[in-house]
Amino acid sequence: ILTSGLRSPVFLQKARVFMHADKTERLCKALAEKIRAAVSGRIDYVVGPAIGGLIPAYETSRHLGAPAIWVEREGGEFRLRRFEIAQGSRVVIVEDIVTTGLSIRETVECLRALGAEVVAAACIIDRSAGKTDVGVPLIALAEYEVPAYPADRLPP
Repeated sequence: ILTSGLRSPVFLQKARVFMHADKTERLCKALAEKIRAAVSGRIDYVVGPAIGGLIPAYETSRHLGAPAIWVEREGGEFRLRRFEIAQGSRVVIVEDIVTTGLSIRETVECLRALGAEVVAAACIIDRSAGKTDVGVPLIALAEYEVPAYPADRLPP
């Protein structure tokens, strides 16, 4: 069962990678390079949706030279609780794995309400192979077409 509530025959165990700083650094450096190639202009903040986006956002921010901050759920909605950002701040959201894109879409909504300009989102793996719309350009280090099903529509 995925975080989204969907079921899938494939589970990508990112914790097994993120427990190794050297492997995480290599992945996030490569992701930062893809972000730099896709995003023109400055990046003021890298924002990670807690909890899955914390490690990749932090490590990617090191390679982009921008501060890492995060949003966390409060009352079921993402909030920027521990930080402040100035109106017009240019931000990139970094997530671990994208399946439905809901966490990124909710993070975009939270940041825009604070006056930020969300210039892109990025992830280590896009399980939708580029089919998920997150409301901003999505940059993926890797894309895979991995099936995911609602509980009431599982294949036989």
